Amino acid sequence: QVQLVESGGGLVQPGGSLRLSCVAAEVPFNLATMGWFRQAPGKQRDLVATIAPNGGTHYANSVKGRFTISKDDAKKTVDLQMNNLNSEDTAVYYCYSLSLKSPNGAWGQGVQVTVSS
Repeated sequence: QVQLVESGGGLVQPGGSLRLSCVAAEVPFNLATMGWFRQAPGKQRDLVATIAPNGGTHYANSVKGRFTISKDDAKKTVDLQMNNLNSEDTAVYYCYSLSLKSPNGAWGQGVQVTVSS
């Protein structure tokens, strides 16, 4: 069974940085598309960034130039470096995996990121 465990959330001031990390278990990591989504209170869950098996990346327009997604196939981790955070980045962030083991997608439990002074 695919398991995704996020870490690294917390409270940060506007303009600050956070790094989220997701450890994957039972995922054919080098063949999986990994990603991060977020959901703010009262809003739908939206894509933040994805990284393909070949390392190709895709970002939501709202985070381009501020967020960077990366992965380590050997450690089966996918990270999200978030810089220049603002209040609109406040949300629960979810790790996501799409692979043959989870053809409909698999989700982590989510981690809270709060940007506030």
